[in-house]
Amino acid sequence: MTGAEATLQSPIARPEGPAADPVPDAWLAALPKVDLHCHLIGTVRASTFAELARREKLDLPDEPEAIWRDINSLPPDPGLYADTAIPVPQGRAPGEPDVSYSLFQASKWVVESLRSADDLTRIVYEAFEGAHASGTRHLELFFDDVPAHLSHLGLAGAMEAYAEGIRQAERDFGMTGRMIKGIDRSLSGEHALEQVRQVVDTPHEYLAGIGLDNLETAGPPERFVDAYRLAGEAGLGRTAHSSEHVPSAQNTITCLDELGCDRIDHGYYVLEDPRVVDEVRERGVVFTVGSTTSRRSWRPWRRASIRAMLAQGLALTPCSDDPGMFPTSLANEYAIMRDQNGSSHAELTAMALRGVDASWLPASERAALRSSFEAEIARLDAEHSLA
Repeated sequence: MTGAEATLQSPIARPEGPAADPVPDAWLAALPKVDLHCHLIGTVRASTFAELARREKLDLPDEPEAIWRDINSLPPDPGLYADTAIPVPQGRAPGEPDVSYSLFQASKWVVESLRSADDLTRIVYEAFEGAHASGTRHLELFFDDVPAHLSHLGLAGAMEAYAEGIRQAERDFGMTGRMIKGIDRSLSGEHALEQVRQVVDTPHEYLAGIGLDNLETAGPPERFVDAYRLAGEAGLGRTAHSSEHVPSAQNTITCLDELGCDRIDHGYYVLEDPRVVDEVRERGVVFTVGSTTSRRSWRPWRRASIRAMLAQGLALTPCSDDPGMFPTSLANEYAIMRDQNGSSHAELTAMALRGVDASWLPASERAALRSSFEAEIARLDAEHSLA
């Protein structure tokens, strides 16, 4: 087992730092959870990538396991992040590898190694298997455009392959799941509109919505108004990575008001504008937040930003984002909330229930899931003598 897989399979990889609330490890591990922000390609395990890469004889600069060990996205131009509300680290983090492989490069190699519908089904199933170890009961996975070498599947074929992985997870783990079509903001608005047209013209019970992803500096949200309008007219859920790479709170307002987003992924730079902080708090906007990132030097900044968002009363729910590549797990993200961000028993409970409420399950399934969460949390509280 690689170090990455050990982190994923452990119920909680307890981070360093004093616990602010005496929530037992066993309670936190068993807490039912929802993960609304997780990229399918980013869930791939080191061992799975190694197997697929060797099968396809990919020309890699190092052994697949070493590449996964050394994933470390380097920060962009530091000049962009001068004088932010939460200071952004400018140097390297302790223990960074001498040779770094970016999250995007690693993701491209994974895509190159996927060659069949069975491969797609496998990685979806393994994503749910890893999530189940964290106590995750519902998982929503981002997926990208169908690559050229799998174009024979089309969107319909790819979706059916993904859906088969979810069905197997439903059978084996009792979980539910949905897929989110990722909209690559580095491409044109016309491309995004065509992708959404395909989604609308090829409906699938497991395809619940769209999400703007890739580096925020690569494309402003205004570029995608037409695509998001079409998605909204079709009744699809809408989210976007926002205020993550661009130190601007305005992008989040644009995503809410012009793209019609139901929730926001990340959102740390809303702290740049107190007026926006007040507005999103009053509107009850849900942010999916991750304390771990492939930019290792930014992890302290992420955690400080999340602490500040919590202090401002914003509605947060933890996510795993790219758990196979960072590596992390949803249980680990909840542990960081407890141990480094000082989240209490009541706050952790609220985060878990908030994930249910912000999910894109049909209303009746969402209500049933919340009821089951409330009953299970009450049982856990009684078992561990927690108020």
